[in-house]
Amino acid sequence: MSHIREKRALIALSDGTVQEGWSVGFEGTAGGELCFNTSMSGYQEIFTDPSYFGQLIMMTYPHIGNYGAMDRDDEAGKVMVEGIIVRSFSHEYSNPMSTESLQDYLKRHKKVGISGVDTRALVRHVRQAGVMNAVISSEILDPVELIEKAKNWTSMEGQELASKVSRKEAQTFNPDGNVKIAAIDFGVKQNIINCMTQRGAIVRVFPCNVSPEEVKAWAPDAIFLSNGPGDPNPVMNYAKPIIDYAKNSGLPIFGICLGHQLLALSEGCKVHKMFVGHRGANQPIKNLSTGLVEITTQNHGFAVTADSVDSSKAEITHIHLNDQTVAGLSFKNFPGFCVQYHPEASPGPHDSKYLFDQFFHMINEQVNA
Repeated sequence: MSHIREKRALIALSDGTVQEGWSVGFEGTAGGELCFNTSMSGYQEIFTDPSYFGQLIMMTYPHIGNYGAMDRDDEAGKVMVEGIIVRSFSHEYSNPMSTESLQDYLKRHKKVGISGVDTRALVRHVRQAGVMNAVISSEILDPVELIEKAKNWTSMEGQELASKVSRKEAQTFNPDGNVKIAAIDFGVKQNIINCMTQRGAIVRVFPCNVSPEEVKAWAPDAIFLSNGPGDPNPVMNYAKPIIDYAKNSGLPIFGICLGHQLLALSEGCKVHKMFVGHRGANQPIKNLSTGLVEITTQNHGFAVTADSVDSSKAEITHIHLNDQTVAGLSFKNFPGFCVQYHPEASPGPHDSKYLFDQFFHMINEQVNA
């Protein structure tokens, strides 16, 4: 495999930081917000998570690709990250369930990557300097040109990206289920849908710009607001009608990640861009009602501003123990709750799956009332 590693590649950050490595995946140029994920496994689920659209993902675990790739691990129909940065890319893999190498998988999806860089140093740099844009390339090897490209790349703040990853037409899962959940797709992960169908629900996934009338005509028993990429503030320009309908319907509402932020915005909270963000499968969350700590999967670069939460409208139910940011809300004027993290845990721990049970308890109480 030595011939593969002979193709040089560069990564350049907007602040002038440059590292050299080897090209992996598709040969070309890719840019976006540089962020890092601390998970030790689950790279394919991470690469296909729609919440990463528009971002370059750097894996802190050094060995990536050693168990190959398989269709069953996809969270969406395509790779969503703009590019990948790793320390030690494995062209060979060992896994009887895999159908191809990660190299072939990335080439098939035309995703650019770089290996052989000092990811530890880059992560420490980002943690100290904050998230910033970067460009990786195996075709442009002029550091000055790449730095300039990174400086000119569009900032994640203010970007509306949910509409770029959302379904264009409604789709139904588990049509023989016993309760009906309308899921608004701002970039929903497949395993979130699975967690609801496994509990017996018919899940109809609607595009992010669906009209309230279309959802109402389906007569759901509950409404789910999904995760998704980008800045939530511009999403409210088209999502407000469906969120207002959900809140006025009296139906149980559950929001995850971007869905959490949108519900918060609809109740007058502010959402701010974080200095670094939370991305990994080892994030500690405290449930304030039980006192228990959950180890969770997270992927977000925006957060609800704690002092903007009006106690007459919402209660903070969960906090992130590393930085005390808001991780969960329960609403007082409608039957809804939301969390900033990912209870479907793909990849990651299952500590938070009780949140789906909590949602279904609300649904069953409503249906049987």
